[in-house]
Amino acid sequence: MNEIGIKDIEGIYVGNAEYKNGPTGCTVIISEKGSVAGVDVRGGSPGTRETDLLKPENLVKNIHSVVLSGGSAYGLDASSGVMEFLEEKNIGFNTGVAKVPIVCSAVLFDLNLGDPKIRPDKTLGYRACENAYNRKFKDGSYGAGAGATIGKLYGLDRAMKGGIGSYGLQVGNLKVLSLVAVNALGDIVDNEKNEIIAGLLDKDKNLISTEDEMLKNYDNKKNLFGQNTTIGVVITNGKFSKSEANKIASMAHNGYGRAIRPSHSTFDGDTIFTMATGNIEADINAVGMLSAITMERAILKAVKLAESKDRVLSYRDLKNKKII
Repeated sequence: MNEIGIKDIEGIYVGNAEYKNGPTGCTVIISEKGSVAGVDVRGGSPGTRETDLLKPENLVKNIHSVVLSGGSAYGLDASSGVMEFLEEKNIGFNTGVAKVPIVCSAVLFDLNLGDPKIRPDKTLGYRACENAYNRKFKDGSYGAGAGATIGKLYGLDRAMKGGIGSYGLQVGNLKVLSLVAVNALGDIVDNEKNEIIAGLLDKDKNLISTEDEMLKNYDNKKNLFGQNTTIGVVITNGKFSKSEANKIASMAHNGYGRAIRPSHSTFDGDTIFTMATGNIEADINAVGMLSAITMERAILKAVKLAESKDRVLSYRDLKNKKII
């Protein structure tokens, strides 16, 4: 297996855009020719757009974009800018009277960091598309990961910085890449080292286990208002049906389960899309396995490259003992 990047999957464009004084942002994935898509929502507090279209029994087969956005439900506005951009490029589903771009979206809650009145909007979505065609994408505190945080059981004072990350693998002609914005309630775990690398902090800024803390307080029905959610996309050049694309999204959630503890809580809106460009024949089980591996590694990458913001520490600053 060889590691690949976003630019290595033909026909796919990915771009970030941020409002740094939020901080918040969005990340757009564009497929000009359209990709067969699926989705799997596991968390109890999702915010999504056009996911019903991805049910196998529904008409539309291909989508043209997935938007990952901050801003909670307000961030769904970014998709309107993506639709405008794609319409200008004559990309969309031909209805006979107009080409309608099929744009799916998922949002995460980042209103608790910085200014809650600054949110991704139509302008930012359009700018992310421009950046996608200019190949402007970075992992870390960019795009949908700009305002992302993790380990929020006891609030932001004891949380850490999340971010956006990408990781891809190629086996022969098969390519599978995961892209994810990490904004989890839980901790991030490096399974190779069998340790928590980021997440919930104690009062002295030492990492502690969110799972252990939740079990200690099992009788406290804490309301975290859905201030979390990890959202991602699996992109492959394999050829699949809508049913198979949905299954791949389901299998990719194993990557969440490996790297985020706990995952899929009622306070998270954990969502994964699949986009399959259909360039080569591929076995669904092989792609599902690779989707879980790449998703796990993308989550680790997102957190390791994130930057501290205000009082919220990053992995790098905690590792270097730089307490803010």
